Amino acid sequence: MVASAEELLAGLDEQQRSAARTLLGPVCILAGAGTGKTRTITHRIAYGVATGAYSPNRVMALTFTSRAAAELRARLRGLGAGGVSARTFHAAALSQFGYFWPQVAGGQSPRILDGKARVIGQASEKLGLRLDSAALRDAAAEIEWRKVSRLTMEQYGREADARILPGELTPERMLDLMTAYEHLKDERREIDFEDVLLATAGMLESEPRVLAQVREQYRFFTVDEFQDVSPLQHDLLQLWLGPRNDVCVVGDASQTIYSFAGASNRYLLGFGGRYPQSTVLRLEQSYRATPPLLEAANTLIGDRPGAVHLRAVDPSVGGPAPTVTEHPDDRAEARAVAASIADRLRRGEAPESIAVLFRVGAQSALLEQALGDQGVPFVTQGQKRFFDLPEVKQAMMLLKGAAMEVRHEPLFQVVSDALRHVGWSQHPPEGRGAERARWDSLDLVMRMAESTREGTSLREFVNELVERQQEQHDPTRPAVTLATLHATKGLEWDSVYLVGLIDGILPIGFASSEAEVEEERRLLYVGITRARRALALSWSRQSLVQLGSARPAQRDASRFLADLGNRTRSAAPSSAG
Repeated sequence: MVASAEELLAGLDEQQRSAARTLLGPVCILAGAGTGKTRTITHRIAYGVATGAYSPNRVMALTFTSRAAAELRARLRGLGAGGVSARTFHAAALSQFGYFWPQVAGGQSPRILDGKARVIGQASEKLGLRLDSAALRDAAAEIEWRKVSRLTMEQYGREADARILPGELTPERMLDLMTAYEHLKDERREIDFEDVLLATAGMLESEPRVLAQVREQYRFFTVDEFQDVSPLQHDLLQLWLGPRNDVCVVGDASQTIYSFAGASNRYLLGFGGRYPQSTVLRLEQSYRATPPLLEAANTLIGDRPGAVHLRAVDPSVGGPAPTVTEHPDDRAEARAVAASIADRLRRGEAPESIAVLFRVGAQSALLEQALGDQGVPFVTQGQKRFFDLPEVKQAMMLLKGAAMEVRHEPLFQVVSDALRHVGWSQHPPEGRGAERARWDSLDLVMRMAESTREGTSLREFVNELVERQQEQHDPTRPAVTLATLHATKGLEWDSVYLVGLIDGILPIGFASSEAEVEEERRLLYVGITRARRALALSWSRQSLVQLGSARPAQRDASRFLADLGNRTRSAAPSSAG
């Protein structure tokens, strides 16, 4: 049953309700971590549809990841606004690019590259450059940064001296590599994902008929995570909008952590300047964390531009203050964290409610070893996605085949029969090796089948799996999460460990300017605001990470820990192990 307009507002707090009722004109919602921004914007759109202010097919909700877009679509469907288009910038541009290319250029559109590394590698060979896989990834990121910043080759050349370039490349050689990469793509009629945005913007700028058609289709825009918008994405949004101003942007300047990829919070902070008649609203009531954790976050970020000071729903609720622990070296730190997590698991905490977060990927190795020694199950963000695992692919293939047959058994029976063919059993194997990891993945498929609504058919279950696979919506695994801070946006856990908090790592050693150090501060803020109930910060006096030396070097605690001051309590230092 579809909720009425007023029923859509009933479950919102006062600030959320005010935002949901502000439907027309330019609107800027400054939404702090855990304040229910997704709930607010989906209810706002649904309220606009329910009241007749919006025609659903003329609304575009934009975000930055496929998973976030899928979440928006699912919530909007549940609120009776399923006709609203919720997409990433890339998906929206790709749809327009594919539709208009034959009309504008004629013929089949260029092939879109799955990734840049192969072509960059071929370009580097043509130039006689030797780049390893890490340098190829960095070169791809540099190419992406130039394009989303809307810099020509000449403009990039003037910026390159201030950039940290991959490998041993000079600015001149980096320019040569970019040029060779573009030539190879042109020869093969290939484009990359940034080219899709550039080409779509180009068509809109040069073809009035195309521009008019797009503006006729979409009238009302909502942009989530607006602090992460790049110059290219912002320009594309302005083309879609034209002279109209019915746009709602939502973001948190304190969570701007992707400047290296071209993101800029100046569009969020400058929204009122661009639209002097805009309505600026704040979401400050956090539903995520306890008061001591919110106080630590507020203290760290201070009164910086655009800061949202978070407050607890119930200030009287208790909870421990964050702890800060010093360790003799990073190996002892990893062992202490693993022992603490093992103790939490023995006391009944679910492993999936715990995360260990760090600044750079190199910090995960010691943590993985220490957790493995303790028998703690863990998953490292950035490794193979769930639906890309070989055993899950096998299971999906068998289930798709079974779904083509007429079966009368209960869903759990059909799924368990299929999974047994690829190694699943009712009881897990002993130990924590590859065999157990494979079983855990298959058992998760089994538990997903068991958790479906009663009466779900095998075909419906398989369709649900395929949809999750396409939207990169991995199921939650029963394991502790290890992740870099950059990979944690939008996630939360009951207990969070922030490790390796030393100068040179956080802030990172190459953060030399004030702006770069401030971005590192925001990165720690994002880490702190991932925790719901418990937060443990730690650092070690000696560290091997990023030093390229067999000898540990003496390090100092992160300068940001001093900024937290009395919002934390010190824990006893561990001894070397």
